Amino acid sequence: MQPLITLQNIVKNYRRHRALDGIDLEIKPGITGLLGPNGAGKSTLIKMILGLVRLTSGTGTVLGYRIYKDARKIRNDIGYMPEDDCYIPGMSGVEVVQFAACLSGLPPVEAMRRAHEILDFCDMKQERYRAVDTFSTGMRQKVKFAAAIVHDPKFLILDEPTSGLDPEERESLLRRIELLYSDSNKSVLISTHILPDVQAICDSVVILSQGKVRLDRALCDLNSTAAPTVEVVLQQSSEHFLAQLAAHELNYEIGVNGLITIGRREAGTNAVGSLEEVIWKSAAASRATIQSLRPSLTSLETIFMDTVQEAARADS
Repeated sequence: MQPLITLQNIVKNYRRHRALDGIDLEIKPGITGLLGPNGAGKSTLIKMILGLVRLTSGTGTVLGYRIYKDARKIRNDIGYMPEDDCYIPGMSGVEVVQFAACLSGLPPVEAMRRAHEILDFCDMKQERYRAVDTFSTGMRQKVKFAAAIVHDPKFLILDEPTSGLDPEERESLLRRIELLYSDSNKSVLISTHILPDVQAICDSVVILSQGKVRLDRALCDLNSTAAPTVEVVLQQSSEHFLAQLAAHELNYEIGVNGLITIGRREAGTNAVGSLEEVIWKSAAASRATIQSLRPSLTSLETIFMDTVQEAARADS
């Protein structure tokens, strides 16, 4: 797949502070999570992609356009949902979305029709006619999201899109983001501190720290543990099952709620077949009933913390 965004040795200085320090990055079609601690350079990177800040040095393209030099063309094809509220007090929800559509070049009548269509997609009902400054946080997030997609952009940049949402609203918004990619082929860059959101819908992850890209990988690769292990829950505890695991030279660790993490020993093993096959054979031999069995995954929180801490050590 051809990258949608290509950045080469991007540097941005604010006087003596270097916000971006030699960024080399390709963002391909899909849903990409942008992570990093506060001050990592995420906001500056987004502003740079949108052409809102001038680069100190470096080159790049966004959707085939040159960064900064073709900023207006880039912004025409990108939908941007900022973290902070950005509405005119006194305007209703539908008027805010219509105004965003008009700014993108749609005639007022078509902009209003499109605004209602997008607000329906966002499950905004009669409250769309109320003043935005009376909205709850969740309703304002819906309006910002609708304003970002009302002009049918090719690419979306969402900055903390689920911030302040209750669990049900958060789940609904994540499903809408997935639909935009799966049904409308709109790729998305999500900047967020909420790691479960990235785990739930993203295809790849970029981690920034101190202005540098510290990690850029597919999420499926990151989730795989270095040594394959399996998590098993039994209907009831069984010492015979654990004895069978030991007989097949498998390591196991019992965690909370009876979760058993099972893996092969570093040395050779007498077990024949895949790890899962040996576990099922052990269960059959010990007459233990397996309630659930799944591959172990490395948590995104662990990956994030390890990456940031390693970057801090490298730069110290």
